[in-house]
Amino acid sequence: MNGITKSMATVVLSAFTALQGLTAVAQSNEKPKLIVGIVVDQMRWDYLYRYYDRYEAGGFKRMLGEGFSCENTFISHLPSFTAVGHSTIYTGSVPAIHGITGNDWPDQLTGRKWYCTEDTSVQSVGSNSSAGKMSPRNLLASTITDEIKLATNFRSKVVGVSLKDRASILPAGHTANGAFWLDDSNGSFITSTYYMNDLPEWVKRFNDRKEPQQLMSKPWETLYPINTYVQSSEDNVAWEGTFSGEKAPVFPHALKDVYKKDPGSLRSTPNGNTLTLDFAKAAVDGYDLGNNTVTDFLTINCASTDYVGHKYGPNSIEVEDTYLRLDKDLSAFFSYLDQKVGKGNYLVFLTADHGAAHAIKFMQEHKLPAGPVEGKKLIAGLDSTLNVRFGVSKLVTSFMNYHVSFDKAKITASKLDYDAVKKETVRYFEAQPGIQFAADLDNIGVNPLPEPINTMAINGYNRKRTGSVIVIPEPGWFEGSMRGTTHGNWNPFDIHIPLVFMGWHVKHGTSNETVHMTDIAATLAAMLRIQMPSGCVGKPVKEILQ
Repeated sequence: MNGITKSMATVVLSAFTALQGLTAVAQSNEKPKLIVGIVVDQMRWDYLYRYYDRYEAGGFKRMLGEGFSCENTFISHLPSFTAVGHSTIYTGSVPAIHGITGNDWPDQLTGRKWYCTEDTSVQSVGSNSSAGKMSPRNLLASTITDEIKLATNFRSKVVGVSLKDRASILPAGHTANGAFWLDDSNGSFITSTYYMNDLPEWVKRFNDRKEPQQLMSKPWETLYPINTYVQSSEDNVAWEGTFSGEKAPVFPHALKDVYKKDPGSLRSTPNGNTLTLDFAKAAVDGYDLGNNTVTDFLTINCASTDYVGHKYGPNSIEVEDTYLRLDKDLSAFFSYLDQKVGKGNYLVFLTADHGAAHAIKFMQEHKLPAGPVEGKKLIAGLDSTLNVRFGVSKLVTSFMNYHVSFDKAKITASKLDYDAVKKETVRYFEAQPGIQFAADLDNIGVNPLPEPINTMAINGYNRKRTGSVIVIPEPGWFEGSMRGTTHGNWNPFDIHIPLVFMGWHVKHGTSNETVHMTDIAATLAAMLRIQMPSGCVGKPVKEILQ
């Protein structure tokens, strides 16, 4: 055999056969079977580590231990609100381009207020209420979920899940197989005629289980002894909210009675996250996600962290307990995916739509700068100031998302100089307590803001959906309730978010390089070798691709 013995030939043939087998495996695993995008609503980056010692092995610890964490991931737009964040994550774009400038916005051409996913041309499916009259039509750019459908000639299946309509609809994109959200009026997951004319049988079966009622039949008690919650304030403090009928914001919370009075109360408990992830499992089974010839995509928003955060604030035992319980739910969900799809066959990324400020009274009690931005009071003062200056009343139509909108028709009819009106508005706001900057976004070069605020303001400015003057509060100041907290500003507590990838083709590691929310869609596109979304301005995270 030309100097090659029969035994050597056998070894070579065996090695070649083995190599072919490995190549076949590699080719079969060229793309993930399933991508799962998890957006934890109002999750500050520091929550990954604030409660780390109390997380179990299979949840957040698993993601950090097996996956790759981008430790310095930031939002690069204003305002930092839910609908804006979800749209930015999945489009890789900014509000100026993708058009979702807030949860609500005033149409600058008509003055009409629009809800982000409002669609008057569709009907509810699964409910007699108006909660299903929603669609992604207000989103002006494609999403990474749209692009995976385009790349596979629509063979990929895409499903969105959340308690919130906007957090299910916007991530799933324009071409989704389905998006589902909770209707409090009947305690069921619903959708709209944008997607289908009847609920799938698996959704009906899930709704028939009446899981919300079961979850809310038991009191909310702390997962561990309450004296072990050392990362939180005392249980009874003045800056926390209460459920209807409660005399104090303390454990245990009698949820059964609360739920009877207010079905929406489920959202403000850890039960909302449990329900969402249980429904997500049902969606994987119902659509047989991850068992396709191409990659499927499931978007999940865990929204109860946001509702609990709004009611109690970041330093509450309720928030700590919610994250410890979410950690357990995530652990169970990942174990389910291991069995259903196969470990290494699915790709998960976890991030947040925004963070949250500390409660104002909490900050003040600890001698830290903070205070309320009282929008109605400020606008009343501005109207009076403009009336004195220009002799015309009610020139301001709204103060929304920290933007001031004007009655342009009245300004034109009164033959006023629009730039002069805006200049007077800027001067007025900069003289108010708790307001650090104001700027005319049409003439940003005249009174530029310091970076990164300047760029964030420009990224959030859409002339058809945003007021022309932006108002920037001092750090720790925000518009909202004096109980609990909110978000929306440029400060790190609102814009520093977690970003962790785990699973298919992800090597363990961390990076402290600056990453932006817009980079998530670009990274997924690079990993999948498909086109970026139509408005994408992000860049792939190189460390994830290595």
